[in-house]
Amino acid sequence: MTDDLIQTVMRDPSQRFLLDLEFVQTLANPQYLNFLAQRNYFKNPAFINYLKYLLYFKEENYIKYVRYPQALYFLDLLQREQFRQELANASYCRYIEDQQVHAWQRLQRRKNQLLTNPTGSSTSTANNNNNNETETSNTQNSTNAISTSTTANNR
Repeated sequence: MTDDLIQTVMRDPSQRFLLDLEFVQTLANPQYLNFLAQRNYFKNPAFINYLKYLLYFKEENYIKYVRYPQALYFLDLLQREQFRQELANASYCRYIEDQQVHAWQRLQRRKNQLLTNPTGSSTSTANNNNNNETETSNTQNSTNAISTSTTANNR
């Protein structure tokens, strides 16, 4: 970007919002996070402040524009120094990406179950409750695994 273009974007609030939104949504991509980490963006205090500034997307008026909710989850994690350091490790980012794929697959299976099972059946309700408990447990385990991995690798 040229300096003139940057100044134009900075003065126009709608352009600034679109630029911020686009960037926030790129945070849903672990490979991009790895790219940023390898190029030391996460060591730049101005960039860290920008990440803090972007937390406004979690507010009610702005959250509706975010298409990839995992981007907000990663935005939260990026507030932690430990997580930012881990992102330089390509295998760690691949692990995160794998966990995303597994979560999407579980969600798709759940949607398919809801579409194929009759809603009035008591057995399908019991099965859905068991699936909900399993998915909640798996999601918590994935989140804990990311946190544990971050903690373990920094010791």
